[in-house]
Amino acid sequence: MSSSPKIRVGIVGASGETGTSIINGLLEAGKFDLIALTRPASMTKPINLTLQSQGVTLRPRDLTSPQPTLVAALSDIEILISSVPPMDLLSQLPLITAAKTAGVRRFLPCAYAPVIPPGGVHIIIDEKEKVYQAMKQARLPFTVVDIGWWYQLCVPRVPSGRTDGYQLTGEGNTIVGDGAMPSALTDLRDVGRYVARIVVDERTVNRYVFVWNEVWSQREIFGAVERVLGEEVERKFVGEEELREKLEGMGDAIDLPTIATKVPVQYHLSLYIRGDNQPENAEYLGYLLGKDLYPDFEARSFDAYLKEVMDGTAKEIYKGRYEDLKKMFRK
Repeated sequence: MSSSPKIRVGIVGASGETGTSIINGLLEAGKFDLIALTRPASMTKPINLTLQSQGVTLRPRDLTSPQPTLVAALSDIEILISSVPPMDLLSQLPLITAAKTAGVRRFLPCAYAPVIPPGGVHIIIDEKEKVYQAMKQARLPFTVVDIGWWYQLCVPRVPSGRTDGYQLTGEGNTIVGDGAMPSALTDLRDVGRYVARIVVDERTVNRYVFVWNEVWSQREIFGAVERVLGEEVERKFVGEEELREKLEGMGDAIDLPTIATKVPVQYHLSLYIRGDNQPENAEYLGYLLGKDLYPDFEARSFDAYLKEVMDGTAKEIYKGRYEDLKKMFRK
């Protein structure tokens, strides 16, 4: 008996951190024929050559190209997944128009964030909302997938420096409020494994889906780091008023300075003061919950990730990428 034909999936932003996880998850599932849509000038970059060696087809494209060119690039794509950098979110607008014309069956816009309601809580979420509205106005079938906060973004520094290579945001040893607010966490590597299930699940068409591995407070995270790594962790407390004072005078441009300054402060307020990033809030906002959809999903635990950090085997995020941004975060 012949096997079913593979589903053809186009991916924009395949070389990024989330894009890499998605590629890996889809390859692991074995059900998909993957096409990475990449800038023509980037075709021979090492990361793209690595994708090619994994069996991913590279297709040159530029989101600023004329619509007929974009439509042609998407003409055989069944599912289109976007994972673009924060500065390029609105570059998805012409992609949406082209996808609708080309007959793409489902579009996953660049989401993959904590649960945060739109409307002034977070600048990046509001930028993504512009994309979601364009997608709905075009009546393009969609699924929005949010995933909480990465394990890889919440480990504090320890005196030995063993955790230094696993940090990007400069969140470091800051505890917001009393540190007791719970927040949903996901191992970055599991994002693609969730997506591989979601894109073949008819229940998720034209729906928002929230997937997460575990729920932890900052107080619990710091305690776990001390338990697993055997080192005392310094704690620097910051309150809501101080955070809101930091926001005064900050601009609304989606650029590197804003992403390095305003974006982390707004995440702190949303996750740890408002408590937005919780399954209960996601359900209230109309999301389908991953734990209900996929009760058999074997998610990596936060304790297991910490043991990888302790052993030095955890992968550093954004290694070799966005060095200017990393320097700004760590000032």
